[in-house]
Amino acid sequence: MTNEPITPPSNFIHEAVEEDLHTGRFDHVQTRFPPEPNGYLHIGHAKALCIDFGIAEAFNGVCNLRFDDTNPVKEDTEYVDAIKEDIQWLGFQWGQELYASDYFDTLYDFAVELIKKGKAYVDDLTADQIREYRGTLTEPGKDSPWRNRSVEENMALFEKMRNGEFPDGACVLRAKIDMASSNINMRDPTMYRIIHTPHHRTGNKWCIYPMYDFAHGQSDSVEGVTHSLCDLAYEDHRPLYNWFLDELGLFKTRQIEFARLNVTYTILSKRFLRQLVADHFVSGWDDPRMPTLCAMRRRGYPPKAVRNFIEQVGVAKNENLIDVGLLEFNVRDLLNKSAVRVLAVLNPVKVVITNYPEGKAEELEAVNNPEDPEAGTRLLPFSRELYIEQDDFREEPPPKYFRLAPGREVRLRYGYIIKCEDFVKNPTTGEIEEIHCTYDPQTRGGYAPDGRKVQGTIHWVSAAQAVDGEVRMYDRLFTVQNPNKVEEDKTYKDYVNPDSLKVLTGCKLEPNLANAKAGTQFQFERKGFFCADLDTQPGKPVFNLTVSLRDSWAKIENK
Repeated sequence: MTNEPITPPSNFIHEAVEEDLHTGRFDHVQTRFPPEPNGYLHIGHAKALCIDFGIAEAFNGVCNLRFDDTNPVKEDTEYVDAIKEDIQWLGFQWGQELYASDYFDTLYDFAVELIKKGKAYVDDLTADQIREYRGTLTEPGKDSPWRNRSVEENMALFEKMRNGEFPDGACVLRAKIDMASSNINMRDPTMYRIIHTPHHRTGNKWCIYPMYDFAHGQSDSVEGVTHSLCDLAYEDHRPLYNWFLDELGLFKTRQIEFARLNVTYTILSKRFLRQLVADHFVSGWDDPRMPTLCAMRRRGYPPKAVRNFIEQVGVAKNENLIDVGLLEFNVRDLLNKSAVRVLAVLNPVKVVITNYPEGKAEELEAVNNPEDPEAGTRLLPFSRELYIEQDDFREEPPPKYFRLAPGREVRLRYGYIIKCEDFVKNPTTGEIEEIHCTYDPQTRGGYAPDGRKVQGTIHWVSAAQAVDGEVRMYDRLFTVQNPNKVEEDKTYKDYVNPDSLKVLTGCKLEPNLANAKAGTQFQFERKGFFCADLDTQPGKPVFNLTVSLRDSWAKIENK
């Protein structure tokens, strides 16, 4: 696997749509994105979004947003609003905002039509019995004892179902197809079930709700969707999708399947993600460790980085595991061009410049972004007392260590060359409490007029003006590449990384960060890219690690 951009494969969906237009099967293109509002969108949905909206855009068509709200037990307007926000964050705008519940009356009429044709029946078997009667992949199913009810009896029972005369689970409406079909989805699938739960849009009007397989294709057809694009999980459902359209004599939408997105160190099952939230492995759906789009937004991922990642992965028919490093590469690549550079010391130790005049203060000019000349410069306060990173000092430096150590010189970023003269330890803990240095006043800007070479450059903040902040260091949520495939007697929860979040308090930040607005992105020089979190308050900044920089020394030191 690689973190470098890859050349995307040819887009077979694009080719299929192009052929449909060329042969006259369709004279325009209309797609739809059909999420169920029972959770938040994640990176896998981003692939579907890019395909649904991308195909429509490529052929001057339209992509509608249609919520598959056919299960009132799990759905809520909270998710509806979140999904719309995520889609717009990615830069997409739908044509019409639609709901499967818009078609509940129409779908009911379609069900009645199938009953009258002898193609649907009310079944009194329990859910467990239906599964038992359905058979297996190698054995055919067997007919329900209620399969041959008369049209009149089925009509009467279905009307009673609608009127709320039966409790949940008492009966269902099933299509009458073929219990011996080699495709298990064609063995009399359930069309309607009884759910006495208020719906977030229709309230108590209905107590029977269509199954996805019955609602989806007919909704596509009613809307005039030309191409129903979905992941490979629905490939075996395509014959059923077409059967309903054929039996009802409806406009024939074409269903095309593509491989879903699988990413290393990530779980994309909505059910498992919900469990992570419920069991407090994470703080919520927008916890920056989650693969949800709202979490990526909170972590500081640029939406264009997500779209670039999806484009590089490409559209394929075979599933594979994509390295999350490719996504991180795209995030890093974009932020490197746009994020303002700032100085932040995450694990501070004090440095006193003993020959710097007491009471003196000056301002040093710092470049905001060397990749963007128009980003300009800012002024940094400099004084006798500074903070540097604890890792930038070693009492006994190892080989190839070019930072501060007794008797050694380093450059201060944008500042002066300093030399360590001595240091003070805590007598109880043995920790370094204070480092005493001298500075060369002729080296402002970090250059020695006598030409002497100084190999190390470190960052710093002035102690008097430093702002205290909280920094949340995020790592991958799982310790294994594929937490979807686990060892026997284990679950994905056994592979949750206990060190995926480290909260650093007492960090020392340059004063320009005191009132950073939530969502603003920065590069903490020599540390990584960070984003001001939603918890940020004036004078009390909180930052999330978006993605780290490559640290060559860390690799050397950890060998």
